Amino acid sequence: MSLVHIHRLESLQQRVGEELAVSDWVTIDQARIDQFAQATGDHQWIHVDRERAARGPFGTTIAHGYLTLSLIPHLAEQALCFDDVRMSINYGLNRVRFPSPVPVDSRVRARFKLTAYEVIEGGAQITMEVTIEREGSAKPACVAEALSRRFP
Repeated sequence: MSLVHIHRLESLQQRVGEELAVSDWVTIDQARIDQFAQATGDHQWIHVDRERAARGPFGTTIAHGYLTLSLIPHLAEQALCFDDVRMSINYGLNRVRFPSPVPVDSRVRARFKLTAYEVIEGGAQITMEVTIEREGSAKPACVAEALSRRFP
């Protein structure tokens, strides 16, 4: 995919309801899953114990849902560039769902749809529906409504 440049933040006011960008694919390997488990202290066997997970409901280890969610900034950076923005901050999430698992060695990517644009002091608050797709799966791995504040 190619990086989508938003030349002027305020131009997004006219684009509410549009899909703005799609990220590149990212592979979720066991090393990434293990690093996330180490960083968060979540060592549940379905994520880190290959032998036990092979006998479990998914037939292999799976990524933590929160690992999948935490990829949003990385995937967004691959997909979108705000040319006139000097600072961006995550403001929060309104809704997050994990409709399907992400088995180890899966590839995921994100679709970014602008659902709201609100002028705030010094900038804008934008709301994106982020759908993280898993290659080969009909169901998304994660759907989240992500809010950020951006300042030109």
